[in-house]
Amino acid sequence: MTYPNPASLVSTQWLAEHLDAPDVHVVDASWYLPAMKRDPKAEYAAGHIPGAVFFDIDDVSDSDSPLPHMLPSPVKFSSRVRKLGLGDGTRIVVYDGGGLFSAPRVWWMFRYFGHSDVAVLDGGLPKWLAEGRPVEALPTVPYERHFTARVNSTMVRDVDQMRAISETGRRQILDARSPGRFAGTDPEPREGLRSGHIPGSLNTPFQILIDPKEGTMKPADALRRAFEEAGVDLSKPIVTSCGSGVSACTLALGLDLLGVPDVAVYDGSWSEWGSREDTPIET
Repeated sequence: MTYPNPASLVSTQWLAEHLDAPDVHVVDASWYLPAMKRDPKAEYAAGHIPGAVFFDIDDVSDSDSPLPHMLPSPVKFSSRVRKLGLGDGTRIVVYDGGGLFSAPRVWWMFRYFGHSDVAVLDGGLPKWLAEGRPVEALPTVPYERHFTARVNSTMVRDVDQMRAISETGRRQILDARSPGRFAGTDPEPREGLRSGHIPGSLNTPFQILIDPKEGTMKPADALRRAFEEAGVDLSKPIVTSCGSGVSACTLALGLDLLGVPDVAVYDGSWSEWGSREDTPIET
């Protein structure tokens, strides 16, 4: 079974065949947790897919928020991506050095700001390298392009909306964190956060969507089964969450591939919910 909605994912073979197409623009969206001890900018400088520009998730964010990499204003997003040569009329392909970790976050951001012609590279840079495909260390010098931001507010939820969702059960809440963090038995990687999960949420670690051998998104049947075995009803509205709004977007990508129509992301995620004293927690 193919994905009901396959447009948000492209294969390494597809990208290799279209790498020189004038309307295809490649984006390295690598980002890592501090515990991973990896420097995405240094790795990009050492080698990236030819023509790729580096998208800094921490920079293209709301610098006034105390929370990590929250959505920026439309003006800031437009300014940053315009300078990267990413604008109207471009087909954007996003990848990351983890495979399918942070690229979906940038995919989701572009869609939130109204750019629908964006896809994630299935398997990311690890698969590209494993297949012996080319990389380059020379910096990419983009030509600035105009970007028109059209915000789709239905794609995001804030803490007050999440409180209401938790109380009423109007949406299913999917938590992409590990089982230990969800249960509150493992510590959070960020200091000052309580342990546990939003009451009523389901634990759906983002890794359950990924083929452990290939590092790619599971086929449609297996993807659907992974959600259903976690207790998810794919016919009902969903909001995804995680530690800081990154891997929640991997869940959103998987749901989009399955054609689930009503999916939002809790941008503040556990970095916000777990840091407050007025938000209830289950363990």
